[in-house]
Amino acid sequence: MSIQLAIAGAAGRMGRALVAAVACEADLQVVGGSERPGSSALGADLGILAGVDALGIVCSDNPSAAARTAQVWIDFTTPAASLSALSALQSSPVKAIILGTTGFEPDHEAQIAEAAQHFCIVRSGNFSLGINLLIGLVKQAAERLGPDWDIEIFEAHHRRKVDAPSGTALMLGQAAADGRGVSHPEVAIYDRHGVAAARQSGEIGYAVARGGGIIGEHEVMFASDDEVIRFRHSALNRTIFAKGALAAARWAAGHGPGLYAMSDVLGL
Repeated sequence: MSIQLAIAGAAGRMGRALVAAVACEADLQVVGGSERPGSSALGADLGILAGVDALGIVCSDNPSAAARTAQVWIDFTTPAASLSALSALQSSPVKAIILGTTGFEPDHEAQIAEAAQHFCIVRSGNFSLGINLLIGLVKQAAERLGPDWDIEIFEAHHRRKVDAPSGTALMLGQAAADGRGVSHPEVAIYDRHGVAAARQSGEIGYAVARGGGIIGEHEVMFASDDEVIRFRHSALNRTIFAKGALAAARWAAGHGPGLYAMSDVLGL
């Protein structure tokens, strides 16, 4: 029997990518989708919105209605919308939530942790399987290489991206800091412009580029006096994030309540 999914923000870029990706999977089925009140997509067929065959399922502005027969809720929307859905879905059949929303404030964490007592929540700022494997490798490298290896992180994205460094770059930096057992805020260096000083031991440096239509480039460099190791990931299209979210949905459907990361899905 297929795993039944409901997609939040079904008319958005990620929502459409998820619906289209599910159309290629025999073990998954979209049974509902939601959009914000007032959206022009309300009442539209989810398949048509995604550019695939019609599904006979229309977009709703009510998460509970969209998820009335769903086992897994996939949410890449806004903090306010996601937190509202976590509350509304308490009385639904949903048992697992794939949470890709970013930008939560510190006081939101308690609400997510409370919801994890009821749902299996897989949360990540990036659902790419390759990026999450890279995060695991970076942490292992930082654990095994001594402090005489300098760590630098480079990332490049399209000209429209407004945050810098990217959330994924920060995840990589956090993994490196965790591997070394140090506090990331205390070792992260975001700008060396105007700093008339040599690089300090233990720093994790960031460099950022914005231009064109680059989907996402990330590189972590470990450099010693004698050799350099580079870990690099390139996103060739945005379907990688949808495919990772669907892998997480399969995993979450078979697990009980709790707050998990993609490292759990990948067995890292």
